[in-house]
Amino acid sequence: MHEPEGELDELLLVRRSKLRELREKGIEPYGGRYERTHSALEIHTGFTDLEGKEVSIAGRLMAKRGHGKAAFGDLQDFSGRIQIHLRQDEVGPDTYQFFKKLDIGDILGVRGTVFRTKTGEITVGVKALTLLAKSLRPLPEKWHGLKDVELRLRQRYLDLIVNPEVKETFVLRSKVVRALRRFLDDRGFLEVETPMMQPVAGGAAARPFTTYHNALDLMLYLRIAPELYLKRLLVGGFEKVYEINRNFRNEGISTKHNPEFTMLEIYQAYADYTDMMVLTEELVSTAAQEVLGTLEVGYGDTVINLRPPWPRLSFLETVRQRTGIDFSQLDAREAREAAHRMEVEVEQNALWGEAVNAIFEEAVEPALVQPTFVLDYPVDISPLAKRKADDPRLTYRFELFIAGREIANAFSELNDPLDQRERFLKQLDKQQAGDEEAHMFDEDFVTALEYGMPPAGGLGIGVDRLVMLLANVSSIREVILFPLHRPRE
Repeated sequence: MHEPEGELDELLLVRRSKLRELREKGIEPYGGRYERTHSALEIHTGFTDLEGKEVSIAGRLMAKRGHGKAAFGDLQDFSGRIQIHLRQDEVGPDTYQFFKKLDIGDILGVRGTVFRTKTGEITVGVKALTLLAKSLRPLPEKWHGLKDVELRLRQRYLDLIVNPEVKETFVLRSKVVRALRRFLDDRGFLEVETPMMQPVAGGAAARPFTTYHNALDLMLYLRIAPELYLKRLLVGGFEKVYEINRNFRNEGISTKHNPEFTMLEIYQAYADYTDMMVLTEELVSTAAQEVLGTLEVGYGDTVINLRPPWPRLSFLETVRQRTGIDFSQLDAREAREAAHRMEVEVEQNALWGEAVNAIFEEAVEPALVQPTFVLDYPVDISPLAKRKADDPRLTYRFELFIAGREIANAFSELNDPLDQRERFLKQLDKQQAGDEEAHMFDEDFVTALEYGMPPAGGLGIGVDRLVMLLANVSSIREVILFPLHRPRE
């Protein structure tokens, strides 16, 4: 990365000059371990017991104010900020002058006594000061902060320093993941890990990333989903398993998509998609209650009510209500023609279910604001879900929508190996016709099914999207610490 130009260059030179001065004076500007007794928050909340007592704190210097032979500063640690106060006659002229030469952004250790100023601010009166890390670059200008979205995401460390609400988003994310784990562990599910590098990219319709193993002379794929491995575990005798981990899809970046994202996938033997609906309601509402303390979640200008049960709507019926067309009575050509009339883009040879789904995504999905299950998706877009007994064009599959966005996807899992092989062959035809997102044929998975997989329900929840909802943010990049972005030119 190029050094900044103009004024910033001068500031960098001044700070490096200070660094040299410190070393010439025998002061190490990058210290080691520092024993802390309290955080900023603990001093604020425990002031009654701590007043007049000595504490040791450490953090980043975020502000300095001088008044003759006394000076104030604000020290920021992970828990928040605390004011510090230095008196020259208390710390001595050398320490006092040393403090005055410090820069905003320097990391300090402070030992001192807790008191309250005349204006009522809880403060640490400094007795000793230690420089733990010299900052060589100035933080973003105080009053404007770090507002440039691209810069914030490229330099998330700066974003976290100067925008406290960003830190709170990621604290919330951690709490959400912890709540999901606790819920599943308490109900007898076993957390497992499955391969990130796979010889066949399966379990979802997506374009994979490729990599190469030199020793084995083998092309591998970063996984697009863990589904087929988790279902192998059902074949092997595990009955309730889950995984929270990364998936990788070589697709565009948007407010809803990042090429690297986190999924929770759950599989339960002897269950079906109706069990998964109940599980989803309980899991999401429990996490929200645990993390936010409420089931009424503010999202943008809307209040989302997460109290179960949630409406269950038919896929075809929702499309009929929004378009006035009963697609169950149309064939693939007629469905494509209807899509074209509505100016919905579909492939020239799109299957019936693909055409109807394209219309659903355009006409129905944005209107699903409150939590809603949409049931019984076409088999054409659900190659891993069990067919409906009363309509083989559809499957026992649902998706959960909240705030116009898909949050979860679930099936009664297909466990018929002959049907699975046939569907994989159809996907193979799509691949050979140039569809890079078609499901790959996984021969070993079909072999596993031939040994017998119990009937099961499977569920996937987009962790990032769930956090977006609970944190009230509109872009997935705001809930991923280091989202992918173009390199600087």
